[in-house]
Amino acid sequence: MAVGSSDLLRQTAVTISLVICIVGSMIGVGVFGGTPIAQAAGGALAADSTLLAPATPAFSIWSVVYAGLVAYTVWQWLPSQRANSRQRSLGWIVAASMILNAAWILSVQAGWLFVSVLVILALLATLILAFLRYSQSRAASWVEAVVVDGTLGLYLGWTSVAVCANIAAALKAAGFSGFGVRPEIWSVGVLVVVAAVGIALAIKGHGRLALAAAIAWGLAWITVGRSADSPESFPTAVAAAVAAALVLGAAITVRTRTALAGGSAGGGASALPRR
Repeated sequence: MAVGSSDLLRQTAVTISLVICIVGSMIGVGVFGGTPIAQAAGGALAADSTLLAPATPAFSIWSVVYAGLVAYTVWQWLPSQRANSRQRSLGWIVAASMILNAAWILSVQAGWLFVSVLVILALLATLILAFLRYSQSRAASWVEAVVVDGTLGLYLGWTSVAVCANIAAALKAAGFSGFGVRPEIWSVGVLVVVAAVGIALAIKGHGRLALAAAIAWGLAWITVGRSADSPESFPTAVAAAVAAALVLGAAITVRTRTALAGGSAGGGASALPRR
């Protein structure tokens, strides 16, 4: 494909968005004097704030996601990728996701929890759109499968869990009482929805492991948090563990069946890599 000015504009936008995203993340951990996310907004998003809050180590996945976004940004500058149809379909979406990521951090820093919910929902929708785009075709190489599909899969998977924790924190801060229903019933119900969504994404994405692994990672740390830290909740811990196992199991099952079907068909497009 011919390289046009729109390609250069897209590549530049992705790069600028990455810089904004990284600066935002540094603000979020307090590097530039900002309040760390766990302490911002009165600690509403701390690991012990709600039943759906993952334990603190869960957030280390952001380091992997940010590293992947850096790799993606470099990848999309390669001459072979500049006019690539896959990158053309994803570039602006990824750029938007990184801007939204920074906006979410700043909204939490400002204590605007309701706004942060709207932003993270927009981020989730953006990443789902990216997922639908890159799921339409397979990566041309294992490098692309890791850098593009893998990075965006981790990003979406973790955000799928984070959005639940964010909404729960905002509702608690707003004084939501759950209409008299026990908190454990709400938390288990939400985890059932997360499991259903994770399984649906596993089927739609033909068993993409990075996506399922990120969802399972977040759910597993909810299990740890509700087992070892306050507020403790045995039903929530069990539900999160079961949900994690179901999502990961669904992805592995779908991926295995897809691989076997591809092998029996003699390879072809199904033999190309995906993450």
